[in-house]
Amino acid sequence: MRVAGLFAGIGGLELGLARQGHEVLLHCEIAAAARTVLAAHFSGVPGTPDVEKLQHLPANVELIAAGFPCQDLSQAGTTAGIEGTRSSLVSHIFRLLDAHRTPWVLLENVSFMLHLDRGLALRFLVDAFEQRGYRWAYRVVNSLAFVPQRRERVLLLATNTDADPADVLLADEAAPLEVPTCLERDAHGFYWTEGIRGLGWAPNAIPTLKNGSTIGIPSPPAILMPDGRVITPDIRDAEAFQGFPQDWTAPAVNVGRASLRWSLVGNAVTVPVAEWIGRRLASPGSYDRDRDRALGNATRWPRAARGHSGTRRAVHINAFPVWLDRPPLAAFLRHPGKLLSARATQGFLSRTERSTLRFVPGFRERVARHLARMHNQRGLWDAAPVAAE
Repeated sequence: MRVAGLFAGIGGLELGLARQGHEVLLHCEIAAAARTVLAAHFSGVPGTPDVEKLQHLPANVELIAAGFPCQDLSQAGTTAGIEGTRSSLVSHIFRLLDAHRTPWVLLENVSFMLHLDRGLALRFLVDAFEQRGYRWAYRVVNSLAFVPQRRERVLLLATNTDADPADVLLADEAAPLEVPTCLERDAHGFYWTEGIRGLGWAPNAIPTLKNGSTIGIPSPPAILMPDGRVITPDIRDAEAFQGFPQDWTAPAVNVGRASLRWSLVGNAVTVPVAEWIGRRLASPGSYDRDRDRALGNATRWPRAARGHSGTRRAVHINAFPVWLDRPPLAAFLRHPGKLLSARATQGFLSRTERSTLRFVPGFRERVARHLARMHNQRGLWDAAPVAAE
């Protein structure tokens, strides 16, 4: 298909689709740093900065791909809802559809939108598609199916053709590989900025990469390594957690601070997720209608559903369309990372002492030993392994 990438960011959707043979004809992205990245990697693809000023799409576009702004929908953001200043920009997609009835639309956003404002955001989207005669399906997909990052996002696909988007999004399901882990053998990701509530914790993976602050202060996760070190990953490994080639965001330093690369990566769509969708767009599967369930009138949408012309069904399916082999987290990392500072470690441990959260046995003790070594070495952590608990 020929693709127009709106709210393109650094091109996660577009790169994944292009890897499956789809052709990107246009990018629209307002952030200068992201546009610099797009220009470096999508040579010859025209770009425009402002979706509000975009009057029409190329006549031969067959698919709009849009990871529209999530700041107003995210649990970590403003939670202003679909009518917030940023997330309401999705309405321009429907303005463009009214001018050019593009056959396919692919949207991506945070899973928190399923119940924010009693599901208003998703209701707005499916109502708008149905009013225009589009059949739709959506599903929460976890990037952990593809890479060692736990990241749930809603993928919504709509079409006004005779095809069924359920055959693309809802035809595949795999069981995640669940292997017991231990602190002495495996690396574990967590957010050192938390500790009282909402602790992002992931065995042999990292929790969801965040976009950091609006002024470019990065917020990388921490990783407790098997040898007891606590590190924050290198930006090049952060790119790999999103499925990008190494230094994909390096061109951004030409127009802004290097720390902006973290924001660009945190905002991106995981490339292998887009690649899977691109493959299924080219070769659809077959949706099993035995998965249909009654939607009900809940104020919280289910994790997967489909509909057309007012007929809506919940879908019983997990968040893992595939489960790709990957090395353990400690082996996935290609760069040394940065030792978590004594100050950051102390702050995290202090918060856990006031917390009601439950931690795996030995976790806090190993983090405390990292802190002790940071103090003893004055910031230079020795290479001796931590003794087994």
